[in-house]
Amino acid sequence: MKNLIEISKIVTKKKVRKIEIFDDHSLKHKNSKFNEFYEALMAGKFKNDRDAASFLYACSPTDDKYRQLKSRFRKRLLNTLFFLDVNLPSTSNYDRAYYSCNKDWTLVKILLSNKANHTAAALARQILTTALKFKFADVIVNCSRILRRYAADEGDEKNYETYDQYSKQYQNVLDAEIRSEELYQRVIMNYHIPHSQNEELKEKIDTYCDALVGLSEVYDSPIVIYNMYLVWAYRYEMLFDFDAMLKVCNKAEYYIEDNPTYYQDDKLATFQLKKMSAYLHLRDWKNGKTNAEKCLQSFPQGSDTWFSFMEYYLLLAIHTENYINALAIYNDATSNNKYKKLSLGDKEKWKLYDVYLNYIIENQGAQNPILMSQRRKTFRVSRFLNDPILYPKDQRIFTVLMVVAQILFLLEKKGYSAITERIERLKSYANRQLKKDEYFRAIQFIRLLQQLSKADYQVEHLSNVDKYYNRLVEKPFFYRGLISELEVIPYEKLWNLILSRLQS
Repeated sequence: MKNLIEISKIVTKKKVRKIEIFDDHSLKHKNSKFNEFYEALMAGKFKNDRDAASFLYACSPTDDKYRQLKSRFRKRLLNTLFFLDVNLPSTSNYDRAYYSCNKDWTLVKILLSNKANHTAAALARQILTTALKFKFADVIVNCSRILRRYAADEGDEKNYETYDQYSKQYQNVLDAEIRSEELYQRVIMNYHIPHSQNEELKEKIDTYCDALVGLSEVYDSPIVIYNMYLVWAYRYEMLFDFDAMLKVCNKAEYYIEDNPTYYQDDKLATFQLKKMSAYLHLRDWKNGKTNAEKCLQSFPQGSDTWFSFMEYYLLLAIHTENYINALAIYNDATSNNKYKKLSLGDKEKWKLYDVYLNYIIENQGAQNPILMSQRRKTFRVSRFLNDPILYPKDQRIFTVLMVVAQILFLLEKKGYSAITERIERLKSYANRQLKKDEYFRAIQFIRLLQQLSKADYQVEHLSNVDKYYNRLVEKPFFYRGLISELEVIPYEKLWNLILSRLQS
């Protein structure tokens, strides 16, 4: 009762007339500008403030009425964050507990600022119990400091020593977690730099790995252990040692299975995606398919993680010539009702996959009736060949890959003059727009196509191709989700496919 009295006094003095949030009840008022703003935002109608201001008030984004609405809308959205439903089935106990602890911690700070020390201490003790179960070092340190001070004020020496011990013990754990996060962040900060430019990280990552192993041996913290496994996985990926990368990911999965209290969806998904990447680079269809069928059950269908996983699964099927499976994977992904909500860049990737799958049907359908039966009525080769194909600068690899696809379809028709025009376009890209380090493999493939044009598409007249082909072999396909590294069909395989077609 003493706690309720303390809280009531604060609320009586400082309560607001109305709590403005977005809940099911408030969203039923369709005539509200707030709801109009919210619905349009969720529907992806706005790219910037100008779009929103024009839609809502037919005014400029600097107009006072739009700026006032935007400010109040933002405040209402932030208020709603305190009332999120964390009891959804897809939320892990760990994530749910961490959210609840931090939300309650905010209440502790509010109570303390209003001199409700008894209630603050009672709530801090509840938070501490949960935090100790899940080993939330940051929360434990925060609560222990508050409770230690409260025990001192109350003259409670026994509890003072208890909370002092927690504070010191978990401050060391927290320092180790912060250090492990720093090492992991140093890796991912440079992870997407082109491989040939990443020598500095290659030299340092061994030191990072050893340091993380040392921390994991001293501190039993899920954060430290997750970061250790992640950095080791990145290390082996950079060394192209995908077998070792698989072993690390498997160890991480065993840790997650053995410690269900610390289970986190995003951590498990990260390791499972890394495994899928390893199977792709190893071109191991059998184990990759087994892994995919198991893992896809753990991701909510239509989630960002699900689509990422489906992309790796699709690429694995194409790279290992399991084309019927590839078509099934493509159909599953694009028929999902969340497909329409993908970003423009992701949709363009799937559009690219569609084009290449149609080419595979065109190229190999005569020998494979099942494949031929998958021909898409909506895909028109003539329309595709007349497409000028032009993507923004940051998506120039889509232009390259689409023009290459046009060349492939033209080869089927023996349209050599049109092929030459497209090779000249690719040559211009290779000379002026593609960075040598970032697009090394694409450039070597374009050089091979140039030799093909010079030989007038006569394979026996080809010359000067070995050096370009060998460069492709020496620097193999390496894909980490960057569109600059994307190859729907690996370039060396594509080259051999082209030669085979010309000789048939």
